[in-house]
Amino acid sequence: MGIFRNIFGKKTPQIALFVDGPNVIRKQLSVDLREVKRKVSEYGNIRFAKIYLDQYASDKLIEAMVNQGFEPKISTGDVDVTLAVEATEQVVNPDIDIVAIMSRDTDFIPVLNKIKAHGKKSMVIGVEPGFSVALKNTADMLIMVKTHERSAPRAHPKKRA
Repeated sequence: MGIFRNIFGKKTPQIALFVDGPNVIRKQLSVDLREVKRKVSEYGNIRFAKIYLDQYASDKLIEAMVNQGFEPKISTGDVDVTLAVEATEQVVNPDIDIVAIMSRDTDFIPVLNKIKAHGKKSMVIGVEPGFSVALKNTADMLIMVKTHERSAPRAHPKKRA
């Protein structure tokens, strides 16, 4: 079937998805990663989805990420460095057309520039609050994910007798 696609039309773009876990998986932000994958898959086929977590990630969180179809990568150092190296490796992967990074900070601008310089498309999945305007303006494609920001629980006033 792949031969026919190449002969009769464009092939479906292949996407590598990388998620900056400590930056976007927070209690204050209610991010639905299934929704993220659904939105990203509108642009092509997700070949793999990796989420980068630090050494403090709980077993429950790791299990939840696996259950949502992500490959967890646990880093004892800076998660951003590990993600950046693995995302940059995709510039030489002939099976990947789009590199998608979900984050809120500017640490990944050099990665996006390198991806684009090698002829691949770059995608950023952004989350508010705190999403970098520079990151948004660097990517070829942008997906904004709606979150339900949670506020701190309010104390209930004591009843007076």
